[in-house]
Amino acid sequence: MSTLRYEVGQRSGTVRRANLSTIARELHLRGPLSRSELVARTGLTRSAIRGLIGEFVAAGIVTEERSDPLGIPGRPSALVEPDPEGVVVLALAIAVDSLSVALVGFGGTVLDLIRADRHAERSSVDQVGEDLRELVAQLDGWSARHRRPIGVGVAVVGVVRRTDGLVSMAPNLGWRDVPLGEALARALDPGVPITIANEADLGALAELRRGVAIGGDDIVFISGEVGVGGGLIVDGKPLTGIAGYGGEVGHMPVNPDGAACRCGAIGCWETEIGEGTLLRLAGHPPDGGREGVDAVLREAEAGMPAAIAALEHVGRWLGIGLAGLVNVLDPRLIVLGGRFGRIYPYVVETVERELDRRALAAPRGLVRIVPSSLDIDASLLGAAELAFEPFLVDPANWLGSRTEIPGRASA
Repeated sequence: MSTLRYEVGQRSGTVRRANLSTIARELHLRGPLSRSELVARTGLTRSAIRGLIGEFVAAGIVTEERSDPLGIPGRPSALVEPDPEGVVVLALAIAVDSLSVALVGFGGTVLDLIRADRHAERSSVDQVGEDLRELVAQLDGWSARHRRPIGVGVAVVGVVRRTDGLVSMAPNLGWRDVPLGEALARALDPGVPITIANEADLGALAELRRGVAIGGDDIVFISGEVGVGGGLIVDGKPLTGIAGYGGEVGHMPVNPDGAACRCGAIGCWETEIGEGTLLRLAGHPPDGGREGVDAVLREAEAGMPAAIAALEHVGRWLGIGLAGLVNVLDPRLIVLGGRFGRIYPYVVETVERELDRRALAAPRGLVRIVPSSLDIDASLLGAAELAFEPFLVDPANWLGSRTEIPGRASA
């Protein structure tokens, strides 16, 4: 927690904007807080909190109501609660086999969510944009609410340049140098910024803010359905590289004698722990998807040797790759999402054994491995957090002397 104080040459408007940001972030991430709790968490005075909360109330972004008495002298502190209808964002997720859209309100409340299969024959970026537009139009009350989002966040299974949403490579979608940002702007015409990032990076962000990693600072998030994605949080901040390409752990070279990867390289981690490898080794079609993985798990429970051997192979290579990440990053927590969260109970002993054999003793002793608590929704909720970030950084842009939020029509 940091408290902003006046310094020589610092303008009162700058202080106000920073303090509004501090309050907005606290309410968004922690939910309803009393004025007294906000004073304690921000270090601001009671009078400052009262005035700043008044601006949010006037804009319809938060509500205030008197708390129940606690049996102690004095009046109870007013409870400040984010209004999920006050500020909303649109979140989109483009996976290999599905498309998802959600309307998410201030405080992280999911107002509506739709997920649909992604059809392989509609694989061009323009076709994906059209399909997403149709899904958005089906969101509950999208038109009737008479409001529009303040931003659009997009998660995609590919290597993304965040400055303009160019997908430089998405092997499992068959995309290379695809201008996704431009295509979605044409398809959706939202009138607000569209921000695009890698789905695993956003899964890590969601777990940090809404999931099993709340309160963590150094996290490795590994997820995937068909492919393998990774999101890295170092010292509380995403590690994305200079252009947003960082974290592509699925394409770490781990086996010089391994198979060819869809990215064009040889022996990537994805070739050893990807969905296709698991299914093939278990005797299933490699494109069997989620249903195929579930079938392998059922077969393993029934004691079928091929399924058990396939899981052992994936668990071994999962542990090998995680050991390398532990040695390099020294994380506190490894979160396994998507397919890896589902198979982890079947491979936990194998993974732990490889970590014990290959990771340095000191960081190995500190790290924990846990399944994701957000599961398939992690990247979509991370996309919502990405879209909320400009508002959290400077909510004054949505306040000023107005009571209407930009992009929000009067009912």
